[in-house]
Parts: sequence; structure tokens; C-alpha cells
Amino acid sequence: MSETVAAVVMAAGLGTRMRSATPKHLHPLLGRRVVDWVIDAARGAGASPIIVVTSPGASDSFGGLDVAVQHEPLGTGDAVRAARVRLDSLRGDVLVLSGDTPLLTAEVLGGLVETHRRERAAATVLSFEPPDPRAYGRIVRDGGGRVARIVEAADATPDELELREVNSSIYVFAADMLWPARDRLEQHNAQGELYLTDAVGFLVGDGATVAVHVAPDPLDAEGVNTRVELANAAAALRDRVNERHMLAGVTIVDPRTTWIDAGVEIEPDVTIHPFTVVRGEVRIASGVEIGPFAYIRPGTMVGEAAKIGSFVEVKNTTVGARTKIPHLSYIGDAEIGEETNIAAGNITANFKHEPGQPKARTRIGRNVRTGVDNTFDAPIEVGDDAWLAPGAVITDDVPPGSLAGFAPRQITKEGWVYDKHRNRDD
Repeated sequence: MSETVAAVVMAAGLGTRMRSATPKHLHPLLGRRVVDWVIDAARGAGASPIIVVTSPGASDSFGGLDVAVQHEPLGTGDAVRAARVRLDSLRGDVLVLSGDTPLLTAEVLGGLVETHRRERAAATVLSFEPPDPRAYGRIVRDGGGRVARIVEAADATPDELELREVNSSIYVFAADMLWPARDRLEQHNAQGELYLTDAVGFLVGDGATVAVHVAPDPLDAEGVNTRVELANAAAALRDRVNERHMLAGVTIVDPRTTWIDAGVEIEPDVTIHPFTVVRGEVRIASGVEIGPFAYIRPGTMVGEAAKIGSFVEVKNTTVGARTKIPHLSYIGDAEIGEETNIAAGNITANFKHEPGQPKARTRIGRNVRTGVDNTFDAPIEVGDDAWLAPGAVITDDVPPGSLAGFAPRQITKEGWVYDKHRNRDD
């Protein structure tokens, strides 16, 4: 966007329908919070500055962003008022965004602003037609197809509730038209709030041009008010993230059961099998294979052509190129060199029982062969080319090229169970 456009992200509501002590805008969603997806869309559309309007209790949740506090939840009109002091000198357009629409994209916002400027509008509304209009405000058009007003569902007549086109609560205003219209708002509705939709009505009544941009895909404008809607949004974002990786050369065997956070980096020619979760800041190099039911957690980097097998959990770990962790292991806070094989059932025990002790790291060199059921009592270091015996708890550093472990040999007491039963019967 060549002309100035700012954004106000409304994120002060508590979201009581979520039945949660956490405000709905701060609920996690594929590695981000709900509102972070909206902020990212605004950034992608070139908006600057971006003002986040939040409640007093959440004002410290947006480090690095410009925050305005809405001290009482008095509606969307009051939320915009809270941001005014930071935008009063703006000579351009203002996007007003609902912080609970995580499926919103920069492309949709770009289309909204393009329509607004093409129509030389005082305000432009993003509308959509969901399968179920639910409690969304209805767009009421006049006989010529122009916006007559926007009516909130709580204030709508039965005929108005039959309308299918609804308001997304996402707008773009000419800044010099927004503030005078906002100043005329009054609390005369069923909720006792200041509705930004009334500001749109004032502009229509004044004869100003109010345009509508219809979202091409209704899903892009859907809001999140309940945990059911949160789960639906998560599924839609999962599909988008997976599609992006697949188009970039990643094989995802079953996208419906594969959950990858938005910040994960995956190179081409990686194969990911079903029921896999990849969370947080993770980097996966080319040629890696990730088995079914794998869990890759934040801080993990997987080297080229490595393997993370079935029922393996990896956290805050660097896995070297061509290293294999085939199955049934937990590897956390570790560094593993290239071409090492981690046998089944290996565990890094990185957290001491003593209070105040930090997590310790396990370092395993290159070309190491661990044994089945090894436990590493961190901090521990295993040198290059070492071998470890099965069933061993590794409590001391292992020098390069050494064989270490040697769990106690099996002792068999023949007939012990039968003798015990005979003694009991006697």
C-alpha cells in the first residue's frame, strides 16, 4: 500500500463465552495467540502504526507493540477512542480490526483497502456470508444495493435477522471522517455500548460514501467466541500451514492428523508421517523423516537426512545430520552429533530433584551407538565413536571410542515362585 494506513486491533474483550480466565484474544493457536494472527495480517498488509487496544489486565502482553488501554468494556466505538491519541495526527486511512479473527489474511485486508480507495469511500465494511449468521450484525442495504445501516443481532428485527450478509467488525475509515463520526456515538442500544456500526450509520446519513468489500471466502472473516470456534479455526489454520509446506516440497502423509506451528521451518524433501506434532521454533533440514506419533517441541533443530521415529519426543535439542532416533525415546536439552544411532527407549534425565537446579544438557558425539534402554544422567558427555551397553544408566562422561555401561547381569533363582507358594500353604 503506497498511501498511509494505520491499524487499530481491538483486543480488550474478555470473551466470556470461552468460559476461561484467559481473555479469548490470548488463547494459543498453532504457536501464536489468537490476536497475533490478526496483527500478522495487518503487518502483511503494510499497516503502520499498529495499535493494540487491550484491557488493563493484559496491557503487558504485547511487548514491542504500541498498546492503548480500554479501561471499561464499552464496545467497539470506545475501543477506537482509546487508540485516538496515537492516531490523531494521521492523514490517511485507519483499519479497524477485530482481534478475534485469526483466519484474516493480508490479502483480504489488501482487497478491503483497495475497494475503499477505488470507491473514494469515507468508510468501507468487510462483510461475509457464513453458513450460519449466528449473532453477527446484519448488513442492511437500500434498494440500490448500497449500505443503509448495520444492525447488531441483539437489536435486529425478525426480518433483519433473516439477512445472510453479515458484518465482520472489520473496517477501513478515512481518518478525517472517523473521529467526528465516533464522537457522535451514544449508548442507546440493547447492550448499553458504543457501537462503531452507528458511526457507519452516521456517515450514510450524512451522504458520505460507505462501501462494502465482501470477503471472497467467508472463513477468512469468521470470529472466535467459543472453544468450538477456536477448534474450528485451529483446523483451518492447520490446513493452511500444511498446504504451504506441501507446496514448498514437504511430504505430509496425512495432513489432517499433522499439526505444525506457524513458526516451524521445514526444507524440501522432508517426509512427515501421521499423528505428528511440531511445535514452536523448530528447524527441520532436507531429507529428514519423521515417524508416526512423533512430538517435536520448541528449540529443536534436525539435521539433513536425520530420522525422528515413531513415539519419539525431542525438545530443545540439536540432532546431527544422518542421525537416527528410531523409536520410543525422549531426548530433551541435548546435542547429538552426526551419524549417531540412538537405540529404542533412550531417555535424557535432565532435571535434578534438588530445588533451584537448572536443567542440564546431554552431549552425545558423532557416530555413537547407544544401547536399548539407556538413560543419560545429565550433565553428561559421550565422546565420538563410543558404544553404550543395553540397559545402562550413564552417570559419567564417556571418552571417545569407548564401550561403557554394563548393567548388572541377570540373576535367576530357579523355582523361587513355586517355593514361595508352598511355604505360604504350609
